[in-house]
Amino acid sequence: MQMASEPVKRDWSIEDFEIGKLLGKGKFGRVYLAREVKSKYIVSLKYAHGGELYGELRRSGCFSEKQAATYIASLTQALAYCHEKHVIHRDIKPENLLLDHEGRLKIADFGWSVRSEDKRHTMCGTLDYLAPEMVENKAHDYAVDNWTLGVLCYEFLYGVPPFEADGQADTFTRIMKIDLTFPPSSYVSMEAKHLITRLLVKDSEKRLPLEKILKHHWIIVNVDCP
Repeated sequence: MQMASEPVKRDWSIEDFEIGKLLGKGKFGRVYLAREVKSKYIVSLKYAHGGELYGELRRSGCFSEKQAATYIASLTQALAYCHEKHVIHRDIKPENLLLDHEGRLKIADFGWSVRSEDKRHTMCGTLDYLAPEMVENKAHDYAVDNWTLGVLCYEFLYGVPPFEADGQADTFTRIMKIDLTFPPSSYVSMEAKHLITRLLVKDSEKRLPLEKILKHHWIIVNVDCP
């Protein structure tokens, strides 16, 4: 009996697709209809070689400190660029982070993003990653993205968001109280915990700014500089 052959794994490139009409556009991106050249299969593209960071995190359970620090540094640099352009992302989470062929992060899904130099009032984003000012329906600014870096740093190292709870109300309460605990772990350093506690600060003006994240000792010792 003839067995079906295994599909050949290979890298995709933009040349593998015929780009068609514009399907829609938002504030910061556009979606086009596309067709794979050989199979003629119709798709819309969310194009990144390594897929979502969410998948890698779920497969691994958690990341090493070196890997976590590298991702945090990469994301910090990307957010710094966004903030320089007066763009607040407001929905940074593993599902919205893509990996290129070299494992570098790319920010995706700018659906909740806003371009503004003023405080905003719309509550938006994803429950486990909301900053206290959003939970309390207060005005917010760029610092909500800095808060999310602290949430992600914790999740990268421990495998779960820091304020996860059984219900939405309990999660909101933990966020508002900054109910932050560190499970016993022999491999998470005090330097990593220090960075997390400097980012998960209720007063948004006292959160560690992006430029100081890149100068934090934990980042410096774990990230290879070119």
